[in-house]
Amino acid sequence: MRLVVAIDQGTTGTRCLVLDESGRPVSWAYREHMNIYPMPGWVEHNPLEILEATKLVVSEAVRSVSTRDARVVAVGVTNQRETTVIWNRRTGQPLYNAIVWQDTRTRERCEELRKQGLEENLIHRVTGLYASTYFSATKIEWILKNVPEAMELARQGDLAFGTIDTWLIWNLTRSGDKGGEGAAHVTDYTNASRTMLFDIEKLKWSEDLLELFDIPVGIMPEPLPSVYKDYYGYTNLWGVLDIEAPVCGDLGDQQAALFGQACYGVGDAKNTYGTGCFLLQNIGEKPILSRHGLLTTVAYSMEPRRGVYAMEGSVAIAGSLLKWLAENIGLIGSPRESGEVAERTGEEGSAGVYFVPAFSGLFAPHWDPSARGLIIGLSAYTRREHIVHAALESICWQTYDVVESIEKDTGVRISSLRVDGGASMNDVLMQLQADVLGCEVVRPEFTETTSLGVGYAAGLAAGLWEGLDELRGMWRVSARFSPRWSAERRARGLRAWRAAVARSRNWLRDLES
Repeated sequence: MRLVVAIDQGTTGTRCLVLDESGRPVSWAYREHMNIYPMPGWVEHNPLEILEATKLVVSEAVRSVSTRDARVVAVGVTNQRETTVIWNRRTGQPLYNAIVWQDTRTRERCEELRKQGLEENLIHRVTGLYASTYFSATKIEWILKNVPEAMELARQGDLAFGTIDTWLIWNLTRSGDKGGEGAAHVTDYTNASRTMLFDIEKLKWSEDLLELFDIPVGIMPEPLPSVYKDYYGYTNLWGVLDIEAPVCGDLGDQQAALFGQACYGVGDAKNTYGTGCFLLQNIGEKPILSRHGLLTTVAYSMEPRRGVYAMEGSVAIAGSLLKWLAENIGLIGSPRESGEVAERTGEEGSAGVYFVPAFSGLFAPHWDPSARGLIIGLSAYTRREHIVHAALESICWQTYDVVESIEKDTGVRISSLRVDGGASMNDVLMQLQADVLGCEVVRPEFTETTSLGVGYAAGLAAGLWEGLDELRGMWRVSARFSPRWSAERRARGLRAWRAAVARSRNWLRDLES
């Protein structure tokens, strides 16, 4: 039996999934890691904790299916994108904690870039992104400027930058306990396209942007295809395997979900309901720049200097909102309880309550880091189930904003949305999503499509599967949700949602003025 190992390093934890030759999961393991909040708006992870968690889940998942007749033929890595790690090549030690994609410490720097006209005239034109704290460039710049001796070490060639995929592949492929001997310092085009430093048309680092942020090119990883038939390197999975297997698949988590959802045709779309909410639509082999607040990103690549692109709308707070309701506020016992509680409201839904979860500002299509969360429409009649219902609706309305923007940019209306991620198992949320969008919502049998997608990519690179048609045949439907709301109810809700969003925007900016 030939096996594929998929390492899925996310914002809250790390999963290892083992796939068999039919593309079905045969084993998996999961570990959470700590989120570090040093100051308001700052979010960090310990890269060494992530590395140790990865080693644990890999060992647990692989050893549970390890037999004389089973052989690992490929390894893939998918990851939380944008999160920034800089480490010493000689010692393998991080220079600073990983700065997470949710971190907003560089808000003022991003505002400065916008005021200088660099967002429109350089950043968006070259990268398909906007000047946002979301992306890696200002995080790298912050570390190099604020960590003692960082810039000097970078210019000497002693430092390496990477998103989490790069950090893990470097550690998977290096030999010995110390130093970076034999280590592959690489990333793939999808992750590179999330740094705000990558020319998405030429598929290479932009010299102009590296100069703008004063980032030495020597710290940057080599960008390569996501399905890499020449292999990034080899690994024994930290001693778990007797012989080495190729590391040959690498995708950012949302692109991996798109790949795992078999969205290989132009117009195919998926939405992942995880910590945040990420909707991607395949737009083909030519990058189209958004004029309505969306991102243009590399969806996947199967050969050098050639990519397939996607239009993306990123929502910062989705599944994490349900966790916040449970752990911070105590309105529900657990995120899983949200559907049951919200359902008690019956036909009245949120009873006029609207929740804008702008805890880290608003992402697509607004890109307002100064927005903050609010709950509005409260009355003496309001009960906890109304607030919980409003929280679920907020995830759906944020998705509506993204879908509407995609339609404006591409002229293509999404008629069916494929969904995945932990919160997609919430039937009440999925029905609300169909109601709000007015289109069918389709959930596959296996919702951890991020892990599945990079497993598919690695297996494809290693020759386990022949092509995209074979992968498409592995995708299977579990549930379909059809819209129930009238057009009038949807329009009424949309008006109220937009009014609530307008009140949440510019909050920090207004306080500072």
